Amino acid sequence: MTPPAAADLLAMAGEQVLMAARSVWPGAEVVPGPVTPSVTSYVQRLTIDGRDLYAKVSVCGVSLVSLLRGACGDLATVRARQAAYLVSPDSLMAREAVQLRTLAGPAGLRTVALAGYARGVLFTEPVTGPTLTDLIAAEPGRTRELLGLVVRDVAEGLAREGVAEAVESAPIRERGISGTFARKFNGLSGPVYLRQTGHGEVLQTVATRLRRTRRIPPTPAGTVVFGDLKPEHATFPADGGRPVYLDPGLMRGHEVADTAKLISRMALGLVACRPAAVGVILSGLDSFVRASARRLPADERTGWMRELVLLVLMDTLNILTTYLTAPADLPLSAHAAGVRDRARHVTTLLDHATAPLAATEDGATWWRLYLTRVREAVAAP
Repeated sequence: MTPPAAADLLAMAGEQVLMAARSVWPGAEVVPGPVTPSVTSYVQRLTIDGRDLYAKVSVCGVSLVSLLRGACGDLATVRARQAAYLVSPDSLMAREAVQLRTLAGPAGLRTVALAGYARGVLFTEPVTGPTLTDLIAAEPGRTRELLGLVVRDVAEGLAREGVAEAVESAPIRERGISGTFARKFNGLSGPVYLRQTGHGEVLQTVATRLRRTRRIPPTPAGTVVFGDLKPEHATFPADGGRPVYLDPGLMRGHEVADTAKLISRMALGLVACRPAAVGVILSGLDSFVRASARRLPADERTGWMRELVLLVLMDTLNILTTYLTAPADLPLSAHAAGVRDRARHVTTLLDHATAPLAATEDGATWWRLYLTRVREAVAAP
């Protein structure tokens, strides 16, 4: 069995985008645009009768990296599986369309405008303005303020009446940190997969430590979380209003999950880019986390911080291994390429940050140690 080549896989997805666009807008002039580098779904810009849109399609419900490693067979097998997946009401893009409507409806959040959905392809309008990443890079002194604004805005929206019921009908658990970690690193396939990263021995130790560390379960009812709250998924439009969100992964989970993904991806960006104001940004990050913990009852703070650090480390391992196992012919974003270029330092960060997990259960201590390891990874030449 020969896994599909990246060019063939991307061409197949591009054909599906064009077919879907012509079914939604029959007779319109459809002009394909550039493909956005991604390790997960296929994303392409296109123009329809002069209107700029983004098209997004998931191939067989798994990441592009997994497909290119042969997870779904050769190209012919992928084509056959994808034909069935595209018409499934449970396909990832069908659920994402439902979730965008939920965000704009009962949640009352600003989100990308849904332009259409057909044949497993989601069409959305572009959003202009800096992302959370861009704003923090430009104004590092506002790190705490900006993080707090996004986390509060999302949490308040997802707590509104009607959101939980809507999420129950179309959750996207695939984007959750814990679920991804369990899929990738539990069982016999985990060590085999980790060996493909080039840092298998160290990362296997990291995965084992994380798996053995006692977790803090969510409340029985479960909080609705955004699920994929990366810094680039919050955009600040020019009108100066509330942020606009994209790529939701709504599900029930621990309330700290969204904060954990924001922190994990921000820290990876700092290690990859090494900005001059890294000290200011990390201080703002620390201040934000400590302020968030102080709002909780005293007996819940250490558990909240423990779960925060565990999820941050899990997410870092999840995405690092995806980047490291991506085939050379799959285009990567600047962020992904930067993380992969400094993979040795991220691996060391994970090794040193997980080593003390068995020695103490104090969440504040874990957080201080994690932040120290991030600073070291950023400073490493």
